[in-house]
Amino acid sequence: MIPTRLLEPTTIGPMQLRNRIAMPPMTMAYASETDGVSETDIAYFAERARGGAGLILVGGVCVEGRLGKLLVPGPLHCLDRDEQIEGFSRLAEAVHAHGARVAVQLYHAGRQTSLDKTGGEQPVSASETDTLFMGVLPMPRARALSVAEIEAIEDAFAEAARRAKQAGFDAVLIDGGAGYLIAQFMSPFVNRRTDAYGGSLEGRMRFPLRILEKTRARVGSDFPLLFDLPADELIDGGIRPSEACVMARMLEEAGVSAFRIHVALYETYQYVVPPACVPRAVHAGLGRQIKEAVRQAKVMVGHRVNDPLLAERLIEDGCADVVLMGRALIADPELPKKAAEGRLDEIRPCIACNIGCVGRIILGSPATCTVNPAVGKEKEFGIEPAPRRKKVMVVGGGVGGMEAARTAALRGHEVVLAEKQGRLGGWAAIGCLPPHKEEIRGLLRYYEAQLAKLGVRLELGREFSAQEVLDRKPDAVVIATGSSASPIDVPGAQRAHVVFAADVLTGNVETGDRVVIVGGGQTGLETAEFLAEKGKRVTVVEMLPEVGADMELITKLFLLGRLARSGVVTLTNRKVDAITERGVQAGGELLEADSIVVAVGLKPEKGLAEALEGRVPELYRIGDCVKPRKLLDAIHEGARAGRAI
Repeated sequence: MIPTRLLEPTTIGPMQLRNRIAMPPMTMAYASETDGVSETDIAYFAERARGGAGLILVGGVCVEGRLGKLLVPGPLHCLDRDEQIEGFSRLAEAVHAHGARVAVQLYHAGRQTSLDKTGGEQPVSASETDTLFMGVLPMPRARALSVAEIEAIEDAFAEAARRAKQAGFDAVLIDGGAGYLIAQFMSPFVNRRTDAYGGSLEGRMRFPLRILEKTRARVGSDFPLLFDLPADELIDGGIRPSEACVMARMLEEAGVSAFRIHVALYETYQYVVPPACVPRAVHAGLGRQIKEAVRQAKVMVGHRVNDPLLAERLIEDGCADVVLMGRALIADPELPKKAAEGRLDEIRPCIACNIGCVGRIILGSPATCTVNPAVGKEKEFGIEPAPRRKKVMVVGGGVGGMEAARTAALRGHEVVLAEKQGRLGGWAAIGCLPPHKEEIRGLLRYYEAQLAKLGVRLELGREFSAQEVLDRKPDAVVIATGSSASPIDVPGAQRAHVVFAADVLTGNVETGDRVVIVGGGQTGLETAEFLAEKGKRVTVVEMLPEVGADMELITKLFLLGRLARSGVVTLTNRKVDAITERGVQAGGELLEADSIVVAVGLKPEKGLAEALEGRVPELYRIGDCVKPRKLLDAIHEGARAGRAI
């Protein structure tokens, strides 16, 4: 099925779009050391334009770099100096060369920043206020801006828009969403001012309306102004949809041509980039409400839309005029082209893990993508035909092995993929079994379709010895044999009521009603939720000071909330001393249990790689057989091996 409504042309003000697919603004931390556009930026955005998106929104461009940057470590984009225009101009030209339109998102962080970003100066906001990032991480207290400072920031937005137009951008997106400075003035939760910039709705709207007025004076009447609308701040005392509809009408009258539906502020920021546990298109209903409230302005909706057919339904159901597909276009820049050609099964799906994109940015690294190793490396990561066709054998059918086989086949090699199980997927086929991990199944279907299309020969249900591999006389061998669960080294670990998490998830074993899980990493916590949904009474024991230390923060916060609501008990700083017939002895306490589930202790399966060392022309080791890690590591290493052969 081809999503025809999604692919039809549309307009935003005077701006013509070739389809209704837009890349929303997402900070990727690719900026140059001087806060300008880098070659990585240009290649990244050009690739999304080449893939067929109608509109590219360049995210996170600060209008005043001294106090206005968001808290992400590393270089961030600014457009507060004329010398930055040239770099942005090259970016706009690169996007235009592939037929897409391009806009730039302009923001000021206000209170949503860190002292590292302000050079130690106190952050600013509409009012003096404290901030708890995602409700758990305290941020520095902000001071209230003076009227003179407010007016200077209004001018900074207008000047940044003027620079964007001079650089060749087709529009600007004024960031009034996600709790940044404009939203801080609009929000009754944050804005406690009693002057002309606070109090009533008209007072709280003065700041964004003045920005629009000044911006229009700089850019003229024929330049589209888009607006990030805080449609629901998801907190008591914040902006709610009914008030957002009134705000939208006021902003439309002031000249806004389109609204991007946004939610949350830093206290509820986990809803801005929703992980896999949150339903797809979770905020689509807000789009319908705003569409019904405005007269002509277009409405753009996203928040976990990774399927063109879902995007089509959002348009048909009156939720959106343009659909924002952010992480989906990170995962597969060619999604629009593949959708137009009816090749839906060839779209590499976003699994909403947040590990490569949001997770890395929070930790201070440039973004990548778990499922797409080329992200951030678009210039050097092309897959070129190999100079000579080789016989390639990949041993291990997890995601790393499948990516290695796919990449090698794309280069023109003859590829055999061997897997000792009767199915593909490795640990990922088990990792998709806990609640809210269903998106991984789409990734496995993608790989299976790719391998079939590329003619990779599968040999399933057979474990190869080193000699059997050598008998095939391969030119190159990729070892992707993964890892296996091993008993923990404590007295009683061999007792009959001690089982492995993988066996519980696959249904190979059943547990009793009282369960103690040894290991509070991601596997242990997900297994706890799996069992809690079956009505089991679950306790998780972790030797570290916190559970979920190996998890992406947003996913972890959602999971911990669900575990608490389901009655799962988590105990930290508890080393397991022994396992008895009655349960687990840990930290001087006996935790009574009918079943003990081990969720630690994976060991690499190195035997085949060691047996083949020096005996084949080319040997590559990837994934867990090197060291047990994440899907990202296996897929990226598989891609590198496939490109190296």
